[in-house]
This record gives sequence, structure tokens and C-alpha cells, in this order.
Amino acid sequence: MLETSFLNKQFTNPLVLASGILGVTAASLNNVIKNGAGGVTVKSISLEPRTGHPNPTMVPYKHFFINAVGLANPGIEKAIEELIKFKKLSNAPLIGSIFAGTPEEFGEITERICEAPIDFLEVDISCPNVSREFGDPFAYSVSAVEKITKSVKIKSKVPISIKLSPNAWNIDAIAKAAEASGANAITAVNTISGMMIDVHARRPVLHNKQGGISGPALFPIALKCVYDIFKAVKIPIIGTGGVTTGEDALAMIMAGATLVGVGSAVYFRGVDCFAKITSEMEEIMKEEKIKSLDEIKGVAHS
Repeated sequence: MLETSFLNKQFTNPLVLASGILGVTAASLNNVIKNGAGGVTVKSISLEPRTGHPNPTMVPYKHFFINAVGLANPGIEKAIEELIKFKKLSNAPLIGSIFAGTPEEFGEITERICEAPIDFLEVDISCPNVSREFGDPFAYSVSAVEKITKSVKIKSKVPISIKLSPNAWNIDAIAKAAEASGANAITAVNTISGMMIDVHARRPVLHNKQGGISGPALFPIALKCVYDIFKAVKIPIIGTGGVTTGEDALAMIMAGATLVGVGSAVYFRGVDCFAKITSEMEEIMKEEKIKSLDEIKGVAHS
């Protein structure tokens, strides 16, 4: 009922671990598969290790998270080791994830991560928490997206998905530019910029002051982004942002997503959220007499 084909790769269900959740170790990624995910996305990797921003970097609220981790990661060398280990533990689809500061550097790290047994490559051009280091996210610029997509496409041995920002006012045009430049898929979306202030301390709660908002509060924004992108491109979409329930996941598919990224739900519902969400999806599908996800993909556009 939930089996999904994405770029000629079979997934037992459409749920994939979103990038940035539960680290980059083989054991943690495999644990997600054991708890019901159809595939996993590794935390975004850079050429060199990054410590990220000073604490506090992540604060939970009732309906959302705010974070400014700062793309902390162990660097490409260590990441490749863990990705190789993961594939020895599981044959589930593995999505690599990268970020860089220039189109040329994106090409360089693409070549390196393709040494690992990844099935797809997600290209993070949209993190909102490192603007002081990298400037405005590339995801706001059509020309930047074109350059990066072409740079990655030339070097990649696997299909690529460009990860876009909900902050982009022209997200449909950005998606079109990625598609025209060779992207095989779109990941929509990253977190949206926000801020929280502690009124007792009289200062922002994050050391970085601003951060990315994820969790249920992001869901309706992400859903509209997926809906708009589906109208603009023919390539498949990984719908990500605030998905917490089976109803959320089905709504993403009805908006046009093929795969559904799940991240902060791990905090709100536990690591077994994947099994809970798929069970809820199946229950709703039985009630609605839906036999397969292909029946409802993009149906909200009818």
C-alpha cells in the first residue's frame, strides 16, 4: 500500500529521515530504518569539519523548534566512513547531503561524497543559519541555483535533489531553474527564518540570535511550497517540513510530493514516529479506499 518508487529506486514507504536529525553515524541512521523509515538522509556535510555555533543552538517550544546549529558536522572524510558502515547494516535507500560556500566547492564535495555508497545526493543551498559566514542562501537566486546545480550535476554519480528555502518569494522560479540545470528532484523545504526572545533574560534565546523554525508550525508553509513547486516542474519532490502525523504525510503527497521528509517529529513523537505515521497513513487510506499512493499524488491540484 505504501510502496513508493522514486527515481527508479524502491522505498518500502515514502517516509525518509530529514537531513540534520539524529546525527551522521551509521548506527543512528540504521536505528531510524529499524523504527520504520523507508530511507534516510544524512546530516549535511562539508569538505572540512565544522563545530557550528556556540550553545544554545536548539530550543523546543510547544509547536516548533528553533535552531541555529550552524551546520556542525565531522567533515567529508569521517562522513564517508559512516556512510560505508551504514550500507553494511542496511540496504535501505541512502540520501547524501552536502553544503558549500561556492559553486566550485559544491562540485568538489560532490565528487568526494560520491565515493560513498549513496543512492541520491541532496544539495543544501538553503540553510538560514549561516548567513554571517556564507551570505544570503543561494536558494534566493536563480543564477546561483543554476551554477550550483550544473556544478554538482557534472560531478555526481547519482541523481541529485536541490533543497530549497521557504523564505524564497520565488520558489517556483527557483525550482524551475534547478530543473532546467539538470536537477533530478527538488527537496522542499528547509527551515524558515525566525527568532525567539527570553523576556526574563531580555535577549534572544539562541546564541546566534536568529535561527530556523521547524516542527508542526512549519507544516502549512512547507505544504504550500510543495503545492507551488509541483505546478512548476515535472521532476519529483521530497516534501519536508513539520510532518508529524499520517494525515500530514498524505497531505504532502496530495500536494505533489513523492517522498516525505520527517525530522522534528522524532522529538514530538519519539524515534518510532515513522512507524506511527505509516500506520496512520494506512488507516486513513483504508477508510478512504485508497489502494496506492500513486492514486493521490498531486490530487489536490484537480
